[in-house]
Amino acid sequence: MKKNIAYAALLGLLAFACTESSREVAETEEKEQVAENDSTNLQPALQSINASDLLKHTKVLASDAFEGRGPGTAGEDSTVNYLTREFKRLGLQPGNPDGTFVQKVPMFGFTAQPKASFTAGGKTINLSFPNDYVAVSRRFVQDVNVNNSDIVFVGYGIVAPEYGWDDYKGLDVKGKTIVMLINDPPIPSPNNPDQLDSTMFGGKAMTYYGRWTYKYEIAAEKGAAAAIIIHETGPAGYPYEVVSGSWGRENFDISNPDKNMGLLAVESWITDSKAKELFTAAGTNFDQLKNAARQKGFKPVPLKAKANFTIKNQLREIESRNVIAKLEGSDPELKDEYIIYTAHWDHLGKDNKLKGDQIYNGAMDNASGTAGLIELAKAFAALSEKPKRSILFLAVTAEEKGLLGSKYYATNPLYPLNKTLANINMDVLNAYGPTEDVVVIGYGNSTLEEILAQAAHSQNRHIVPESSPEKGSFYRSDHFEFAKQGVPALYAKSGVIGRGQPADFITKKQEQYTAADYHKVSDEVRDDWNLDGAIEDLQLFFRVGYRVANGATSPEWKEGTEFKARRDSMLSATRQ
Repeated sequence: MKKNIAYAALLGLLAFACTESSREVAETEEKEQVAENDSTNLQPALQSINASDLLKHTKVLASDAFEGRGPGTAGEDSTVNYLTREFKRLGLQPGNPDGTFVQKVPMFGFTAQPKASFTAGGKTINLSFPNDYVAVSRRFVQDVNVNNSDIVFVGYGIVAPEYGWDDYKGLDVKGKTIVMLINDPPIPSPNNPDQLDSTMFGGKAMTYYGRWTYKYEIAAEKGAAAAIIIHETGPAGYPYEVVSGSWGRENFDISNPDKNMGLLAVESWITDSKAKELFTAAGTNFDQLKNAARQKGFKPVPLKAKANFTIKNQLREIESRNVIAKLEGSDPELKDEYIIYTAHWDHLGKDNKLKGDQIYNGAMDNASGTAGLIELAKAFAALSEKPKRSILFLAVTAEEKGLLGSKYYATNPLYPLNKTLANINMDVLNAYGPTEDVVVIGYGNSTLEEILAQAAHSQNRHIVPESSPEKGSFYRSDHFEFAKQGVPALYAKSGVIGRGQPADFITKKQEQYTAADYHKVSDEVRDDWNLDGAIEDLQLFFRVGYRVANGATSPEWKEGTEFKARRDSMLSATRQ
């Protein structure tokens, strides 16, 4: 309990610092916001967001009749039909320009049966799946072979111009197998070697360069045949069993016209112990090379070793759907610009192998967020004067399969991304009562936070950073796919300082949910839920979106974020 109280106290200090930085701006705009509310009569819209309706939608979506909302199942049909019916009932327009409320998302499932070995120092190192390694191919082909491929250690496998960092140093890795470390390089602060340099890769906070998805993407861009990430529990933030458990079963990806042939032939992880065995057999020292990789001047190290992979894929095609509705803006010149709210409708479906309860209802994750999307749509539809810009309400599929629905929309947008001003995402709403604080996942990334801080101030709340930015939570929900394409994105949640509650009340509730219910069949609607905090959050998100929709300026990425260059390039091309 002392630890939780101390944690809450620490968040209080962070909140004070963050609040002070935005308080001056908030106070100067407070009168303007009050006038804005009066002139456009926001109160009926805000009050239309209510706990009774939010709970009603959540109960329907999380009911056994929806069978866990698995993509490609009868549960998907029920979910898509329900969302479409609700959007129509609210008087919203179809979000797809083809006149429908759906965007088809072509996907495929693949189950890999891999075999792998290394040759080094005149001997063969056989790898046991999944104990020593995992390997998949996201290409839509049944057989994949990488034979006698030169192995190169490329440090952290990062090319980050804004940090002056390039682990490849121009080396041609076409057809080769690259081996790399997980996470960002831990660069010590020049002023305090015991701390990380906050000006390099976010310091303690993970950047996208540290995510495994980025490392495979850049490897494919460089033309590598295979890419192997060395798993270490500390830097990864999770044990190897998490990787082997998820990668050792059926996985999913978007089905592209080229059958994903532009992706790596092989994506792989190996244990750190097996990596050390490889490095030793190749006549090198793993720890020394790992230390060298923390320096900007590091150059790739070809190992005197070869890699061999064979993968047999079991494949199946799936057609899933995003659901999208539109509220057209009122300004003839601005209505072709968009603010997009997202929540993923899918969960884990039904497992007939389980005894007893077989349905992963996903009440919190994310029937609550999807119900919140409906409530926001209702609030915007209730406005007597519609916002200047158009609002999109997008319920995406297959978040649980790897953000696939949002990935598909962001790479196949129904509306131009250079005209999409912001994405506001919801994933697991608060069922434990109102909070004094609002946690921003990926704090410091965009000017949307300033708008959020101003809106929170009107609720007598303040924004704070997430407590564990090193876990990379910003890269694990649907807003990230928009961010990756350059669209400013906001992902915020209720904090942990409950109004009128003991200091550790919210934290304990969150920990209990994670331990007992997260991704389990027990994630169901509960009688003890208090949705007042969720309503306050939804009203907050409404205010943020409304302000952007009527604002004189567009949200921007802040200097130093890995997404700013993409946005700047996109907007520059538009002006030409």
